[in-house]
Amino acid sequence: MPRAGLVPAVVTEAGAALADEVGFTRLSMGLVAERLGVKTPSLYKHVDGQADLAHRIAVLASDELGDAMGDAIQGRAGSEALAAAAQAMRTYVKEHPGRYAAINSARPGGPDDPFVAASRRALSALTAVLRGYGLPPEEEIHALRMLRSVLHGFVTLEVATGFRYDTDVDDSFAWLIDFIDHGLHATASATAADAPPPAAPHGAGPTP
Repeated sequence: MPRAGLVPAVVTEAGAALADEVGFTRLSMGLVAERLGVKTPSLYKHVDGQADLAHRIAVLASDELGDAMGDAIQGRAGSEALAAAAQAMRTYVKEHPGRYAAINSARPGGPDDPFVAASRRALSALTAVLRGYGLPPEEEIHALRMLRSVLHGFVTLEVATGFRYDTDVDDSFAWLIDFIDHGLHATASATAADAPPPAAPHGAGPTP
């Protein structure tokens, strides 16, 4: 008989907590079973195995990260929204490195995979930030990829203690966000300047 109160969500939460504590690559079904006080075979009544557990953790983490960034940008736009979303992501990764690693290792299994919806939820906050800069639609995907790549690189290096110089990391992060902000404003301005002027109404002549 399955242990009372042991359901897939409980197993996933336990796995996520352990991933943060010991590292995602060291997570095992045996460690999760030990944490929950059951024998390892009992877990297979609730998850299909380690790969399934890892995927469930990725879904959970994507939802949590999406909520964190979405809440952070509420009532903000432009530079403030960018800084808030970036800091929310940084904080989440620092507090939940194992869960974030699960996100990066996950692969969507198809359009009905809950990871697909969870990933879109996380990306929607960054997309909302970028739309506040007035970028043309054809530039948004490039900007989104840039923003994800830069933030991911910074926070994963920080978590891995990859910054060795004495300069304050918070100052570097603020400098990074300011750099991105200026770049986005410059891109939006350049695009607007290159746009053709609106056509004059039919029949209108030159103004005196």
